[in-house]
Amino acid sequence: MGNGSLVASVSVSSSRIKTFVLTVSEFFPKTHNKAGLPTGFIDKIGSKKKLHTIRGNYSLWKKRIDEIQKGNAVLSIRYWTGKPYNSKQKEVYVLDKDSGIGVQELTFSVQYLSEIRLFNFPKVDKSIELIANIARNDGLTLDDFKEWFKGYDLSEPMAIVHFTAERY
Repeated sequence: MGNGSLVASVSVSSSRIKTFVLTVSEFFPKTHNKAGLPTGFIDKIGSKKKLHTIRGNYSLWKKRIDEIQKGNAVLSIRYWTGKPYNSKQKEVYVLDKDSGIGVQELTFSVQYLSEIRLFNFPKVDKSIELIANIARNDGLTLDDFKEWFKGYDLSEPMAIVHFTAERY
């Protein structure tokens, strides 16, 4: 998933506000065992089956979401029309301060047990049901979720960027 680092300005009601761009993957990445298959993320966001996305750099996303909640910015959810970073983006949703958008800090610790990778979430209940719920709300199965994040630096706090008012 992209880190949504693009920023542009738009005019709204004669005042200029920021637009933070968050790109979602239409297809599983090359590093995933389902590489090239559709994720369905765009439809899942619209049908509320994908309630959030998880991104690196919690402090950056915290600042951005705070700006949106103050009414100084919006979040433009987009996807790449072709090859990521080498094609145009198509905007599909715009979230503003009234959308329920929010952010929560997520920390991981990684343990290996019988060669199965397990994620524990120290700041929340460590049950596998909760982890599976986070994966499901991210639009993935638990196995797909674990594989998606296998290459991430899990020692740094991550951001759960919520598209709705639902929180953990």
